[in-house]
Amino acid sequence: MSEKSTAASNGYLAPSAAESSTAADVTLGDALTTIRKRKYVVLILALLGILNGFYKGSTQPRLFSAYGRIEIHSGSSNQYRVSGSSDFSGGLPTEVVILKSDTLLFTVAQDLDLANNPDFLGIKQRPPRADTDNPAVRQSLIGQLGGMITVTQIPRTDLIMITCSSLSPKLSADIVNKLIDEYITRSVESRVESQKRASNFLTGTLDELKHKVEAAQEQVIDLQKNLGMLAIDPSHNEISSSLDVLTAAAGTAEIARILADSRYHVLSNMDPAALDQNVANVPAVGTAATELQSLRVQLEGVQSNLALLDANLSPNHPQEKGLRAQIAEIQKQIKVAQDRVVAQAKETYVAARADEDQTRAALEAEKSEAYKLRDDLVEYTIREREFNSDRGLYEGLVSRLQTASVQAGLESTEIDIVDQAMPPPGPTMQPRSSFVIIDGAIGVLIGIVLAFVLESLDSGLRSVAEIETASGLPSLALIPRSRRTGVALSNLSIAQRNVGALSNPKSQFTESFRALRTSLLLSTAGSLPKIILLTSATPSEGKTTIATNLACVLAQNNVRVLMLDGDLRRPTVHHRLGLNGKVGLTSVLTGSATLEQAVQHLEEIPNLDILVSGPVPPFPTEMLGSATMTQLLEQCRGIYTHVVIDSPPLLSVTDGVVLARDADAVVLIVRHGRSSKQTVRRARDLLVRAGAPITGVVINAVDLSSPEYYGYYGYSVYAGYGSASVDTATWESQSGPGDAGNGDKR
Repeated sequence: MSEKSTAASNGYLAPSAAESSTAADVTLGDALTTIRKRKYVVLILALLGILNGFYKGSTQPRLFSAYGRIEIHSGSSNQYRVSGSSDFSGGLPTEVVILKSDTLLFTVAQDLDLANNPDFLGIKQRPPRADTDNPAVRQSLIGQLGGMITVTQIPRTDLIMITCSSLSPKLSADIVNKLIDEYITRSVESRVESQKRASNFLTGTLDELKHKVEAAQEQVIDLQKNLGMLAIDPSHNEISSSLDVLTAAAGTAEIARILADSRYHVLSNMDPAALDQNVANVPAVGTAATELQSLRVQLEGVQSNLALLDANLSPNHPQEKGLRAQIAEIQKQIKVAQDRVVAQAKETYVAARADEDQTRAALEAEKSEAYKLRDDLVEYTIREREFNSDRGLYEGLVSRLQTASVQAGLESTEIDIVDQAMPPPGPTMQPRSSFVIIDGAIGVLIGIVLAFVLESLDSGLRSVAEIETASGLPSLALIPRSRRTGVALSNLSIAQRNVGALSNPKSQFTESFRALRTSLLLSTAGSLPKIILLTSATPSEGKTTIATNLACVLAQNNVRVLMLDGDLRRPTVHHRLGLNGKVGLTSVLTGSATLEQAVQHLEEIPNLDILVSGPVPPFPTEMLGSATMTQLLEQCRGIYTHVVIDSPPLLSVTDGVVLARDADAVVLIVRHGRSSKQTVRRARDLLVRAGAPITGVVINAVDLSSPEYYGYYGYSVYAGYGSASVDTATWESQSGPGDAGNGDKR
């Protein structure tokens, strides 16, 4: 079985799981518990705070406080501000800082000669003459005067209150009044100087802008002349007008060329007979068309006459021959006229095409000029924009300069003195009780904070929650711290003196072991734990005390119990019980004695057998881890109901880890207030890695009156436990220095 499964089967939780399951938010009750535990720290600091407050109230100086009020408002000049801002309320905090500036305070100190004023310095005799040019003197004056002056803004108003506290009533009033005067003077001078600087700057800038505007204007005018603009309108110029005319002319020439070309092709491709008939329908053919039409009429007339003669005369008739000759001549003239019509149409076409070409050439030339004009217009637009911008800036600065001149004379009316400082009639002193209350409260707060700091730095385990969180194990019982009782020790045996369960069976101490017995018997499921091992992380945590008392309580339950001292290095069980330590566990393991021969008995508890450690061996770990030891424990299982083993500390030697492997229940003892988180976790890890069945932890030497355990588990006074002396008093070991307060030296 793995370590993890073994630990889980015995109720052990991993540290992270245990911490996450047991961690809880800090409540008010936890805080009160911490304060109660560290109450002396809180009380001491509260007392120191009260004493300090009483001392401060008794020794406070007799200071005289004078105050004055001034009003800072926007004034009538607000509308002429260069910034244009009309809200002055946001500037009051700035004015408050200016009133406490080093320059203003040093000016006041110089004017009032505070460096040589005994009342200011707090001395009775006039001091030696101090030089304010000395940096140390100057810084001292500024620091001391700044501590005496308080400047505050009165809420929701434009008023500022200036208060000065000093040893002299007149000096307090003089400082306040002088500070107000210097502040007003500084305000006027600074604003006038500011306006002068602004005016000088604006004047120099205006001169540069003026020259720049003039140069830009000259460039714009030159460009207008070069571009041929009318006035300053870039859309009216000679090139643009010519371009419009040429564009229209080019369109007209193109149309004329198209028409001429069409007439020429129609006439050149037309049948001559059809040409004579359709020439009248062709426009713009000139005189050739008219002549052709006239010849066509003549031809028709001659042909009519020829037709009349041909009916009456023979073809060879001279008259008929003359008409035929006339017809041939007319036809010849018609052919010439037709050629002239076509030639005239061609000439018209050629002229129209030449006109178009010339117009196009002129248009392209004008376009080139227009493109150049466009580039010039772009430059002109840029120059004109620069000119307008410079002119606007120039005009604006001129207006600002005039406004600044007016504002410089109006700014001085923005500060009004509402109340002049008057010497106070008496000193201003705080009641002594206020110092006591305030310092006492501060002391309490510091004490509470210190209590929580000390609590966080304390690595000791002082409560059940802390121990369970650190170990990841449940707490089985709380063992109270043992004290002396009123019982006469001379009447008790050694065992009764050292075992509280025998001498005080009804005490809280004994009842805690009964609770531990119950927790152990219920810790394992299915069967009772037979071999119970008690161990701790470090020495002096009370293992022997708890082991002996637990063995007695288990034996009182009418079962056979064996108390086995497994500490072979520093055995103490035989001393506690008054037994012989010469024969014991080592004797049985070496074979020099049997178990029956080695066990011893107590008369007070017949059911309890004791097996002391015997002689100290040279190799305790090897002996406890031997097969003989395992056989002995198996033999004890068959004889006794419970075997309680007292083992050495885990972090000192490995004896306890070796014994834990054969145990049915392992109990880890944690001493209240002494064990640390690191040691407990280390001891737990050693047991887990060894596969030991860890049952839980027992918290030993608990002060039940402490805030962490007040009334815990009903351990407060209960009538059923008997007399008050028995209830409130518990046992303290008398056998020696090894068991003081439920602890031993191991």
